[in-house]
Order: sequence, then structure tokens, then C-alpha cells
Amino acid sequence: MSENSAPAPKKRRQPEQQAPPVQKLRVRYAKRGPARFTSHRDVGRALERALRRAEIPMAYSSGFNPHPRISYANASPTSAATEAEYLELGLSAVCNPDKVAAALNEVLGPGLDVVAVVEAGKESLQDLLAASAWLIDLGEVDQDLLTGAIDKLNAAESVTVQRMTKGGLREFDVVQAMVELRPHTNPGQVFFIGTHEAPLVRPDDVVTALRQLEPGLGQDRPALLTRLAQGRLPTPPAPGTLVDPFSGEAVSVG
Repeated sequence: MSENSAPAPKKRRQPEQQAPPVQKLRVRYAKRGPARFTSHRDVGRALERALRRAEIPMAYSSGFNPHPRISYANASPTSAATEAEYLELGLSAVCNPDKVAAALNEVLGPGLDVVAVVEAGKESLQDLLAASAWLIDLGEVDQDLLTGAIDKLNAAESVTVQRMTKGGLREFDVVQAMVELRPHTNPGQVFFIGTHEAPLVRPDDVVTALRQLEPGLGQDRPALLTRLAQGRLPTPPAPGTLVDPFSGEAVSVG
């Protein structure tokens, strides 16, 4: 080798390629009680720990930092309880869905509960979750004021609210996402179905809109939010109904 020749560059080590999943499972889980105040990131950590403790054979991504193949869909806001959160797991071995559900429920902490586990179908999970049904609890408010505000919002062509996001203050037209809005059978509560269109209108945006239209609706008390269900809108539309993403059947959700 001559004195002026440069050393040959070292070849960069290629990351290990992981095998693709041999099975995909879809999980519906609930976030109840004090767990409603757990952030989506912390819920994700808790679920990953539970998968390890339950010895579920997870498939891993390729690359220099492999991670378990878990895909989350439409996380609910922090402080919202939910009966219908969804995720998809990629497994390295075929497992019985019912046994996976039982194993996870044995190791998950209080307030996080697996409701159902099924094998994934051909349609993407995201496509099956086009809308959500919510129960909004405003507490002790004048029921006549609440009913009047709901009537005003249903009659409006557009009602714009503001919410701080990671990208700054944004405006949302609540009406464009509304499918159904009505008083619940329990006083002070509202039933709401909204679509998952972008930008996403959340149930707390609906609360803001109702209070803009009727300032007497408990401005000093945060509303309690509970996601009751997710799914597609049925054809033809039916009040209080969504198409369940697991069974494919139209079911009453409120």
C-alpha cells in the first residue's frame, strides 16, 4: 500500500431482519376508574409489560432497535374512560385468542381490562373504526338548559371551537363531525356519536360548543367522558347504532 492511499471504508453492519408475524390478533380493551387519568403512552408501556409477563410470543420489527409489533388505533384523550380501545398484535407463533385475553387480564393492573381478542381480518383495523359513541357527563346542570343547548347545536350549520394542540391553538367545526347528539336518559348526561374525520373533533370539543351556546352549563366543572364504542356507521343509518369491528354486525351502543 502506498503512503498516500486511504484505508478502505469499513462496511456498515446491516441490522438483523426479523421474520414477519405468523398471526395477527386484534384486542379490545377498557380503561376504567382511576386508570382513565393514565396517558396513552403510559398505557402502552403497561400493555408491553403485560405482554412480556404473560409470555405472549411477540413478533419484532427489523432494524437496529427492534420493537414488538403493536399497532394502536384512535387513542382516547387522557382523563377519558373507555370501553372500546383497540390495538393489533403481530405474533411469532399461533395462539388461541381467548387464552391470550385471559393471560393478559391476569397480569394487567387495575382499571385496564382486555374485553375481547380475535384474529385479524383482511380489512385494516383503522378502516373498521370510522366513528365513536361517547357518554358525556356534565354533572348537576339545569336539564332544560342542557336540552336547549343540544337543540341549538343540532340546528346549527357550523359551530367553531378552539383547542390547544401540540401544533398550537386550532379551530374545529363541531357540527361537521356530529352524527348524533341527544340527551341521555340520565339527567346531566349527553349521548354523542362523532366521525373520525380529520381534523378529529373530540367529545370535549362538543362540551365547549354546548357551553358556548349556553354559558350556564357548569363552566366550573370538567365533564366526565366515556367512550362506549367504536365502529362503522351502519347502512342505512340507525340511531344509537354502530357496526362492531369484530363481529361486523350493527349493535346498539347507547
